[in-house]
Amino acid sequence: MKKALVFWPLLLVLVLADCGSKRLVEDAVPPHTPHEVLGDVVRVTLGYNPGAAFGLNVGPNSRVVFTTLTFIALIALGLMYRSTPPERRLELVALALISGGAVGNLIDRIRAGMVTDWIDVGVGNVRFWTFNIADAGITAGAVLLAVALLQEAWVRESDEPGRPEGAASQVGGRPEERDDGQ
Repeated sequence: MKKALVFWPLLLVLVLADCGSKRLVEDAVPPHTPHEVLGDVVRVTLGYNPGAAFGLNVGPNSRVVFTTLTFIALIALGLMYRSTPPERRLELVALALISGGAVGNLIDRIRAGMVTDWIDVGVGNVRFWTFNIADAGITAGAVLLAVALLQEAWVRESDEPGRPEGAASQVGGRPEERDDGQ
């Protein structure tokens, strides 16, 4: 299967879902007014973030700094995509989610100078930062990318010359796979 058939449709769906949901919420919900979806646990609360994730902010230059950093990140992600073989689908899915999320938030930053957030999760006054679908894509993609890279490292390690087939490293291998006599 061509890697473009995994990467581009997922990236596009994420960008469209992110941008569409932000516009729907902006049209239907007044800012900073929580609307319960699943009781107090999940709420829709429209907010705007001029900074980056978790409220990071570099003052009046935030828009330029975070837009530039996003372009740099997208270039790095593009290079990773180009070097990823088509059979590594989990890595391609991860890169698509991260890239789609980055594009979704970049569109906001260019359009309005800030990112639209609306998903509000927590209990009572203990709440996570308000986020959006792009942020969820970036987070899920980062976790999947870490898993994919760890899997690849484990496979590469088990394929080392001189290592019995399927043997794990002594450090971190399962006890039944260790060859240190323990």
